[in-house]
Amino acid sequence: MSPAPLATAPRPRVSRSRLYLAALAIFALDQLTKGMIERLPAGINLTVIPHFFRLVQVFNRGAAFGFLQNSSSPYTLGSLIAVSLIALAVVFSLLWQSSMSRRSGWALAMILGGACGNLFDRILHGRVTDFLLFYLGRYEWPAFNVADSAIVIGATLLIWEIAFQRHPEEQARPATEAETPVAKQTQTTPEV
Repeated sequence: MSPAPLATAPRPRVSRSRLYLAALAIFALDQLTKGMIERLPAGINLTVIPHFFRLVQVFNRGAAFGFLQNSSSPYTLGSLIAVSLIALAVVFSLLWQSSMSRRSGWALAMILGGACGNLFDRILHGRVTDFLLFYLGRYEWPAFNVADSAIVIGATLLIWEIAFQRHPEEQARPATEAETPVAKQTQTTPEV
């Protein structure tokens, strides 16, 4: 008679409705902050923390962090929108699954909200407004926005989970008889 398998603890989950609400909140915050920056005088450059952080107004026609900003191809905007739509479909379908961990759920919600914010701007305006600029001396990180931040944080959480976290199925997996020292000790040889 083999031993009964150990009960596995359920994976901590968060409801889909909360994840979609979180994505919606990120989208709303992104649109609100971009709208505030767009109402400021053109080319604003306001020092918030000297030698470290400024608020600026940059209209980015490329991808995140200014990538492809200076592209002269007439297909750049259409390509960025198409790639964004495909990525959103993937993230949306992953969020719909019920077998993800809590961390994965929040990470995907952040990515979904941020990607929707930038996609909305590309479709509506043909560009994205960036306004957060961090720098040290002459060295500047490309300007970004709330949506970019949410996407990067969400992607980092997903990478962390994939690289460093053991899944509960692996932790709670019952040992086989060959792996259990007690099983070896209690085995008896048949009498002849």
